[in-house]
Amino acid sequence: MSNTARKSIGYGVEMVAFRVGPQEFCVDIKAVREIRGWTPATTLPHAPHYILGVINLRGTVLPVVNLAARLGLPLEDPTPRHVIIVVQAEDQTFGLLVDAVSDILSISPELMQGAPDLAQDSAKAFVSSVIAMEERMIARIMPERMLPERLRLN
Repeated sequence: MSNTARKSIGYGVEMVAFRVGPQEFCVDIKAVREIRGWTPATTLPHAPHYILGVINLRGTVLPVVNLAARLGLPLEDPTPRHVIIVVQAEDQTFGLLVDAVSDILSISPELMQGAPDLAQDSAKAFVSSVIAMEERMIARIMPERMLPERLRLN
């Protein structure tokens, strides 16, 4: 994260901002355990399409979620420029494959607006709020919703 910019918009919640395709997202920094470069994942048979497989993180096997696939965004094959954000949510540790980490933000809660009502509520299943700052729109994701139900219970 040495190339990661740190920006402060008011006093508030610290977030790690990242890109998936042309979209910007963020996750609460308290959920982030580490950020690491792309490591090829071992695929698992019959896993959902958005689960790339598992990686070995210092002796712990973690599932890796392709965030683009999970959010219904255009897919790219992972390359060495991609990043895995290791998060912990609901006692489950797993990786989120993203294109790049861009910033560490301190966001005032007043800047976080609820996710808009859409024709499909599937967006609300993953996005808790939208942050409009400067000329950017950043969707705050809920990492606890990224794994399939069965994996969340284990």
